[in-house]
Amino acid sequence: MKALVYHGPGKKAWEEVPDAGIQEPTDVVVRVDTTTICGTDLHILQGDVAAVTDGRILGHEAVGTVTEVGEAVTGFAAGDRVLVPAITKCGRCAYCQRGMPSHCQTVGGIGWIFGHLIDGTQAETVRVPYADTSLYTVPDGVTNEQAIFLADSLPTGYEVGVLAGQVRPGDTVAVVGAGAVGLSAILTTGLWGASKVIAIDTNKFRLEKALEFGATDAVEVGPATVAEVIALTDGLGVDVSIEAVGYPETLLTAASLVRPGGSIANIGVHGTPVELPMQDMWIQNVRLTMGLVDTVSIPTLLKMVASGRIPAEKMGTHSFTFNQMDEAYDVFKNAAANSALKVVITPA
Repeated sequence: MKALVYHGPGKKAWEEVPDAGIQEPTDVVVRVDTTTICGTDLHILQGDVAAVTDGRILGHEAVGTVTEVGEAVTGFAAGDRVLVPAITKCGRCAYCQRGMPSHCQTVGGIGWIFGHLIDGTQAETVRVPYADTSLYTVPDGVTNEQAIFLADSLPTGYEVGVLAGQVRPGDTVAVVGAGAVGLSAILTTGLWGASKVIAIDTNKFRLEKALEFGATDAVEVGPATVAEVIALTDGLGVDVSIEAVGYPETLLTAASLVRPGGSIANIGVHGTPVELPMQDMWIQNVRLTMGLVDTVSIPTLLKMVASGRIPAEKMGTHSFTFNQMDEAYDVFKNAAANSALKVVITPA
């Protein structure tokens, strides 16, 4: 089969590799019908994730068809259309039992293993461990192009942003960064009845998309960003401030927007230390959360997509085939210049 293989910082190739196969009785093999690229893949290519070594197949999101089933698998059969999420879970360890499969002990202490600790989904086929507790059947009314964004970005925005930030009916919410994950948070704030959702970004295209996705207001980053947002909240600040970029300055911006008693939900992946003004924040009774997605919200989100409540297909702005993998990466890496959110990649 062919797959996208990592060969060290800045090096990748769509090349022939051995076919994916059953290694454990709990495995299945899935033919990949749709995949996509995540910002984490770009971090890997920059050499930021030391655990990813030369020869690893990249990718951790897929929708596909089961082609082979291990003898211990009871919930899936050949021919089933399934969502392969970013998080793999055994379902039995202490963290899985706590609803935190992001730290599944059985698969190595972190649920994100595809394209990280084992071969990933940017391939013609992929081996899926612990299939019974990790895979999700895709309902007939949900397309592959809708389902693919439930593998990572939509659950991340919803779980690490909306749920962790404890958005409640009537709340005002600021989302700092209107990329794919920030837009996912905006798209799902409505499930909890936020009255005002303010999108903040440097990019006009993303701000336009944010309004399409349900934001009530859009603020372009500039010298008066904080003042503009505060003015939109009658001078009080927001109830929930969601950071979805991963830079020190964006987290500081998010912190400066929240009112006393409010929440800061950090979604962004931070690669450098951040110095927060704790001397000012502690007395404001502010709550700060952060974390890796668990993807436990996928069943709920699948229902919302199937009912039309969440138009997940809006996330995809560009389509490519497997043979155009390099072009897909170029477009996604230069998302702002290409007016791109997420790319949809299919065999043909």
